[in-house]
Amino acid sequence: MCRFIDAEKAWADHPDGYPVALLCRVLDLPRSTCYAWVASRPAAALRQAEEEDLVAEIREIHAASRGAYGAPRIHATLRRRGRRISRGKVEKAMRRRGIQGITRRRKRSLTRPDAKAAPTPDLIGRDFTANRPGTKLVGDITYLPTLEGWLYLATVLDLATREIIGYAMAAHHRASLVVDALEMAAGRGALEAGCLMHTDRGSEYTSREFRKVIGKLGMRQSMGRTGSCYDNAAAESFFGLLKAEIGTRVWDSRQTARADVFRFIEVEYNRSRLRRHPEFGYLTPLETHVLLQCDLTPAA
Repeated sequence: MCRFIDAEKAWADHPDGYPVALLCRVLDLPRSTCYAWVASRPAAALRQAEEEDLVAEIREIHAASRGAYGAPRIHATLRRRGRRISRGKVEKAMRRRGIQGITRRRKRSLTRPDAKAAPTPDLIGRDFTANRPGTKLVGDITYLPTLEGWLYLATVLDLATREIIGYAMAAHHRASLVVDALEMAAGRGALEAGCLMHTDRGSEYTSREFRKVIGKLGMRQSMGRTGSCYDNAAAESFFGLLKAEIGTRVWDSRQTARADVFRFIEVEYNRSRLRRHPEFGYLTPLETHVLLQCDLTPAA
C-alpha cells in the first residue's frame, strides 16, 4: 500500500495526484507508516545494491569452482577475500537465486580380491586422521569412461593434509599402475620411515610387485576388509569429489581425460580447493601441508 500511495500522491511532476492524507484515509493506513516507508527507501536501495554485489561475487566464485562449491566453501572464500559476512547471509542469497553446489554420485567398485594373497591387517581402523604429513596414506583405483575405452586412475592421498601426493593413469589397472602412483608419492611426499599405506584388498594391492615396493620404501601395508567401502572411505571420497566437480561424464579421448584429471589434481584440488581443517579452518591441502611443516620445524 505504501508503494501505491507513493506512486499516486500529488507532487511537483505529478500534479494530478492525490494528497497523502486522503490516500491514507481511504486505505486506512496511518500517515506515519507511509512516511516511514518513504524515509527507508534509500537505505533499502543501498542494501539491495550491496546484495547484488554479493551475489555477483558468489556467482564468480561458484563459476570458478565449476559449480562445485556450496554455501560453506563460498562463505570461506569470501572471508579469505576480506568480506565480513555471515554464512547465513550467503546461504540466503544463494537459495533465493537457486545457486547450488554439486552433489556427488556413487561409483562402481573395481575391487577384485586375490584369494591366494596372504592376509594383511587393517592398521587404520577407519581412523582417517594424521598429525604429520608422510605418516598415513590411503590409495585406491577408479575408472573414467572415454570414447576410446576406460582410463584408470590410481591415487595416493596423505591423510594429514588431504593432498594427492601421487597418482598414475593408464588404459589398464594392473599392479604397475598402483606402483607408479606410490613411487610418485614417495618421490614428492617426504615419507617417514614406517609410513602406513592403506588400501582395499584389490589384486593390484595384494600383488607381489606392489608389496615389493612397500618393503623397499620401508613402509607398512594396511588393508580394509573385503567388500567394505567404509574401510577406505577417505580414498573413495576423493574419487566421488573428482567425478562430481569435473562434471564430464564421458570424455572424447583418454588424452583429454588425462588433461582434465591433471588440472583438477594439481591446479584445482591441491592448490585451490578449500577444505575445513579441525584446527586451522578452511584451507587448501597445500596450505595445510605448509602449516603442518611449520609446526614440525624445531625451534632454533
